[in-house]
Amino acid sequence: MPPRFVDLKQEIASSYPDFEQRATKAWNEILVELEDVSKKIVEGGSESIAQVNFSQLDSLTSSEIESIKRKGCVVIRDVVDDAEARGWKDALEEFIKSNPDVEGVPPDNKQFFQLFWTKSQVLARSHPNMLAAQVWANNLYHIKSGRTPEGVDLSTPLSYADRFRIRRPGTRWDVHPPHVDGGAIERWQDEQFRTCFADILSGNWRAHDPYDLEGRLNARSSLYGRPNQSTVFRTFQGWLALSETAPTQGTLKVFPDVLISNAYLILRPFFRPRVTGDPQALLDPKNWAFDISTPEFPGTFPRDGGFAGPRPTPALHPHLRLERTMTSIPAVKPGDMVFWHCDVIHSVEEEHTGEEDSAVMYIPAVPSTPQNEAYVKRQFDDFVQGKRPADFPKGQDEIGFVGVGRPEDVVNPLGRRAMGAPVEVM
Repeated sequence: MPPRFVDLKQEIASSYPDFEQRATKAWNEILVELEDVSKKIVEGGSESIAQVNFSQLDSLTSSEIESIKRKGCVVIRDVVDDAEARGWKDALEEFIKSNPDVEGVPPDNKQFFQLFWTKSQVLARSHPNMLAAQVWANNLYHIKSGRTPEGVDLSTPLSYADRFRIRRPGTRWDVHPPHVDGGAIERWQDEQFRTCFADILSGNWRAHDPYDLEGRLNARSSLYGRPNQSTVFRTFQGWLALSETAPTQGTLKVFPDVLISNAYLILRPFFRPRVTGDPQALLDPKNWAFDISTPEFPGTFPRDGGFAGPRPTPALHPHLRLERTMTSIPAVKPGDMVFWHCDVIHSVEEEHTGEEDSAVMYIPAVPSTPQNEAYVKRQFDDFVQGKRPADFPKGQDEIGFVGVGRPEDVVNPLGRRAMGAPVEVM
């Protein structure tokens, strides 16, 4: 990392009273807590991840809600009818056959597609149940002060256009190791973003609330204009299953405790191991010393003119015990939805040992905020022109493809509102 990030560490340290003392105390507490949390995650496995039926979202108890929030991940069953979800996948397959030149990877066996405006995607994003699920997810957030800023509405969902995958059995993927999206060095560098983690940095890490909305509204998660870096605030990332997928079949994996992982990742740059060659020593709290003399933010690294990450690894973040704690999502069926909090560490299984495709559409939960509304309005213009949305690398237009979606395909008023369609078009 550039030498100037030493100054960033020192700036942060000077912003909090008794930073070294408080951060060291918090760090030691977090390491002890992580050992216990890790054991519970491993023992629970996939079934420890919250699962709820779409029809039951409004009847969950407060303890069930708190459990979902702590884990930061939930499977919502039966958001869309199985047959409708399967139909969208069939239409995607037909789209790919009708347009063989569409961009996808790997080039010789395309499975992850740089497509945003197929009719299936347009219909799925605007489905009433999909929008309702997003509203529920958005409303897990709150503003501690109780004063909702002007232009913020958690019950008005917006559609963020993303891509889809149809992963074939037997293929190996190693491009999505454990990582966190929605900002890399920005989590520390952007002063507004940093306020989201103020309790951690002040040493009061147990009071950290990953669902406090206030600091996130104007946080800049993309300071360097890197491609594939979301400029929109997504409360949860998400995907809709278009096929049956189970653990070991190329599914999503998560570290299911967003509070403790946030606390660890945010404080990690301020500590270094005294001994590095001994795996057991790396886990010993006594082996770690406070150090702000280097520019490194472990797991964050230069890329595309900016910085990528955070990408925790067993070597750099040993206390997360990622080899055992990264937990596969339970088996899903077509029409099931998976949401994971924007700070959750997640990855994709390298192996797909199943016999059927593992197909999903990426559809996050996005609330109405001034910043998000502005993006979605620009995104609607991209949709009309068949261009890729602004957050993604430039590439081939879709307007000439056979089967591309159009604004008139969306008849649901809420769906059109979510797309950012102008009033006269709605």
